[in-house]
Amino acid sequence: MDRKAFIGLVGAGFIGRGWSAAPDLGAAWISASPRARTPLPRLPEVSGADLTLTAAPTTASVRDGTSEVWTYNGDYPSPLIRLSRGERARIRLVNRLDEETIVHWHGLDVPEAADGHPRFAIGPGGEYAYDFTVTDAPGLYWYHPHTHGRTAPQTYMGMAGLLVVEDEAEAELGLPSGEFELDLVLQDKRLGSGTEIRYAPAMGPDRMFGYLGDVAFANGVADASVEVARGVYRLRIVNGSNARIFELALGDDMPYTVLGADGGFLSEPVDLRRLTLATGERADLLVDFRGANPGDSIMLRSAEFEIPGMMMPMSGMQGRMGRGNRGGMGMGGGGVPQGEALDLLEFVVTADEGPEVRLPARLNASLEPVTDLGTVDRTFRFDSRMMQHTINGRSFAMDRIDEQVQAGRTEVWEFANDGAFPHPVHVHGGQHRILSREGGRGGVMPWERGLKDTALLLPSERIRMAVEFTYTGIFLLHCHNLEHEDAGMMSNFEVVD
Repeated sequence: MDRKAFIGLVGAGFIGRGWSAAPDLGAAWISASPRARTPLPRLPEVSGADLTLTAAPTTASVRDGTSEVWTYNGDYPSPLIRLSRGERARIRLVNRLDEETIVHWHGLDVPEAADGHPRFAIGPGGEYAYDFTVTDAPGLYWYHPHTHGRTAPQTYMGMAGLLVVEDEAEAELGLPSGEFELDLVLQDKRLGSGTEIRYAPAMGPDRMFGYLGDVAFANGVADASVEVARGVYRLRIVNGSNARIFELALGDDMPYTVLGADGGFLSEPVDLRRLTLATGERADLLVDFRGANPGDSIMLRSAEFEIPGMMMPMSGMQGRMGRGNRGGMGMGGGGVPQGEALDLLEFVVTADEGPEVRLPARLNASLEPVTDLGTVDRTFRFDSRMMQHTINGRSFAMDRIDEQVQAGRTEVWEFANDGAFPHPVHVHGGQHRILSREGGRGGVMPWERGLKDTALLLPSERIRMAVEFTYTGIFLLHCHNLEHEDAGMMSNFEVVD
C-alpha cells in the first residue's frame, strides 16, 4: 500500500444531495439553563505562515472573578492558527514561563525537529524555530505543550489552541462557514465554589484517573452560551481536557451529522446521536437548528456513560465500577466523576434564518476502506497499577529507543489494555487507520473510520491500527490522559530509512 492510498485526501467528483428535512425538535430536545451563562467567545485567529507564539502567564475572567492562566500571545483561549495545504509554516516559539516548554502540532505529519519532542524543550527566555510544509488533509488539528512531566499543568492552565488546515477542494464543498462555523476547544476545570483555575492534583486518585474538573469550559469560558440562527451549523471540536472523556449529545439526543474526525473528512457523512470524544480527539459535526423555535435552549452536553471494568484504586474499594473517581466516596479529588453528565455549551435559538446547505453524499472520495489482515507487527500493552503508568512494562526514558520502524512501510500495531483505566492512545508522525477493536465495545466506531492519530482504548480492549511514517527520526507513542503521560506512559520509536 503506497502513502497516497494509505492516507487519502479530499478528491474531486463530489455528489450533491439535499439536506434532509429539519428535525422536529419538540420539547424533548430543549434544555433548561440552570445558571447564568457567559457568551461564547470566538477564537482569535492568526496565520502560521510567519508567526511568533509567546508562552507566558496572564490573567483572564472566570465567572465573577479573575484567574492566572498560561497562554500563547496573551490570548485566552489561545489563538486558532489557520494554514493552507502546501503552505510553508514558519513559527517561532518564545518562552516567557518560569519553566521549560515546547509545542507539539498534534496530528500533523512534520519532520522530527518540528514535532515537539520533549528533548527539544527550551528553558525560560529561550526560543525555538519551527519550519515545515503542511502536507496534511484539510481538517481540524491542534497544538499544545509537550514538556515531559509538565504537559498536564501547562495544557490545563491554557496553553492549547486549534490549528485548521484548508484547501480549495474543501472550500468547494459549500459547508457552513463564517458565523455558521463554530470552532470549539472543550475542556473541564476544577473550580469548586471559586473562580481561580489551579492545577493541584491529589497524589492518589488524580494520578490514576487524571485531573478531572467540575465545570466545563468552551473556548476558555465556563457556563458558555451562544446564539444560533434557525439554520445548519458546522461545529469543529477538540477535546482539550487533561483526562475527561466526552459523550457528545445535543439536548435529549437530538440527531447530528459527523463529517470528519482527527485527520479530516470521513468518506461520507454519518448521522448519529452520540459520539465518544477522548482527550486529544477531534470531531467535525453538522447540527441542524431549523426545527427549533426562537428562544429555545439546546444544550451540548457530555451524557452519562459507563466504562466497563474501571476499578476503584483505593484500599478497600477494589470492586469494579462503571464510573471512576467518585469524589463522594472518600477517594479525594474534587472533579465530577468520569462518565457523569456534564453540560458543555448552551445554544440559544434566535428568529434569524440560516442559508441553505447542500451536503455532499461523498466527502473523501479517495479514503479507501481498510480491513484487518490478521497480522500484527508490534504489540503495545498499556497498564496502570500501583501508581505507575507503563507501556510494555516500562516508563518513559528520554534517551531510550523502544522500537525501530522503517519509513514508508505500513505496519499493523496492536494496543492492548489489560488494566482498569481508559487510555486515549496517540501516535505521533501523522495520520493512521484503525483496523479493528476486540473486547469492550467490540468494533470500530462509525466516527473512527477515517484518518486517526488518537484512539480510545478502554479496559479489556485491543485495537489494531495501520501506521506508516514519512519522516525519519525519533517520535512518540503515548497515552493522552495527560497525567498518565507525565507519569511515564510514553514511548520513543525511531523511524529509519
